[in-house]
Amino acid sequence: MNESIARFISSLPVETISTQRKEVLYPLIDFIQSRLDLQQRIILQFICTHNSRRSQLCQVWAQVMAFHFKLMHVDSYSGGTESTALYPMVAETLKGAGFLIEKLSDGQNPIYAIKYAKNHPPIIGFSKLISSDFNPKSDFAAIMTCDDAYQACPMVKGAVIRIPLSYQDPKIFDGTRHQTEKYQQRSLQIATEMFYVFSKINP
Repeated sequence: MNESIARFISSLPVETISTQRKEVLYPLIDFIQSRLDLQQRIILQFICTHNSRRSQLCQVWAQVMAFHFKLMHVDSYSGGTESTALYPMVAETLKGAGFLIEKLSDGQNPIYAIKYAKNHPPIIGFSKLISSDFNPKSDFAAIMTCDDAYQACPMVKGAVIRIPLSYQDPKIFDGTRHQTEKYQQRSLQIATEMFYVFSKINP
């Protein structure tokens, strides 16, 4: 793990997660634990409308926390009901938390390499549909990170479970003086909750 990310993780305010929010996180914990108990691969796909902000942050932090807790059989993905682009502020926010970010391509939907450990491959970040060939086709948990996607996708093809886990969209602060702060807050919330989820897994 990159040292700066390790320091970031060590400072996460896990004690601030409310009892009500822990109840919301429980189905995800239960899915991961049940798969692990059966010695099955754990495949997570985080889904929001545009796959540009919240689902991207969830994918990254879930993969990092699995690595942190030495759960090597976890694969984390993200997708959207529409394909747009990974919002640049997401990459900047992750960079501020210690990730090494390399932009691999330009254009309307740039591709980013998001590296968190020296000897581990980077996460590849870009906006894509749920049905993209880059995403799993079966046996995965569909984790709905926004209410719009949850309502728009009453069924997700190939998913064995659909879990609502909504986050407020930092997009509402785009172009304002609060943008950087609000993206950091959302990333911190997601990182903290993913830490909590994986800390509850019994290897």
